[in-house]
Amino acid sequence: MRRMAKRFGAPFTLAEVFLDQFVLAVSKKRKARFYLAVKESDHPCGAQVMGSDPDEIVPAALRLVEFGFDLIDLNFACPVPKVLARGRGGALMKDVSRALEITARVRDALPDRIPLTVKLRKSFDDAPGSADSLFKLLEGLFDLGIGAVTLHGRTVLERYTGVADWDIVRRAAEFVHVRGGKILGSGDLFSAESALRRIAESNVDGVAIARGAIGNPWIFRNINALYAGEPLPPPPTVAEQLDVIKEHWSLSEELYGFRRASTEMRKFLLKYAEFHPRKEELRMAFVKFKSAEELERIFKDYYETADEG
Repeated sequence: MRRMAKRFGAPFTLAEVFLDQFVLAVSKKRKARFYLAVKESDHPCGAQVMGSDPDEIVPAALRLVEFGFDLIDLNFACPVPKVLARGRGGALMKDVSRALEITARVRDALPDRIPLTVKLRKSFDDAPGSADSLFKLLEGLFDLGIGAVTLHGRTVLERYTGVADWDIVRRAAEFVHVRGGKILGSGDLFSAESALRRIAESNVDGVAIARGAIGNPWIFRNINALYAGEPLPPPPTVAEQLDVIKEHWSLSEELYGFRRASTEMRKFLLKYAEFHPRKEELRMAFVKFKSAEELERIFKDYYETADEG
């Protein structure tokens, strides 16, 4: 997905979050190539790491640098319950001192040439004083020399429900800019128009596209066009959709083989189907296929002979 995003104009990509213990274990095995592979064409690219123990997250960050990632991003935002139960991810939004200790240890250990950034949410919950914790954390992070922060406008406990709060992102941007820092905004960015509007409204230095890029690498092309003052490109034709899906599938199958690629790619295929004029039928077909022959039949029936609609 990162390589497809880059092909369509994403200037920088960030790998999915890695647990520190996982990095330390997998980096010693052959299957590290599934997760930690960085090709020359991938640069610049970053790796996101998560943990609660500096003694484990520091060596994990260093291992990621050894594998070729250009930047390390600390995740203090993940809302998954089993992550929170172990004091990781979003749990650090309510433990400022621990978050700053981890950041300090990682920053000190990394080579000067490797930027360190941090992913945050607006707060852990909506309890009184939660916003104060965010600004205390922001101040401490930039004092420690991080390069930038990405802020998602939901609390940890909200996960992905409701609507992202971009007013807190705007306030955080003011706070960060006074200190000479950089900030990216995140949350509910599913179109080029929404991305450009949020940049203008909140005065962030950029945005991080996450869920909005799944099955939609065209969003980067569209953002770049609007940012340059050009017209919004037309939606991808059915033929263009097939070309992109086949390229994405080929990259995945080359890395994983057919069986695992089928699992890894399913969520992307379901999202790609959203552009198709017969999307409900196509989604069901993508859910059910079990062989390369069945997948080729789907491509033929729904794309090669399809009416553009």
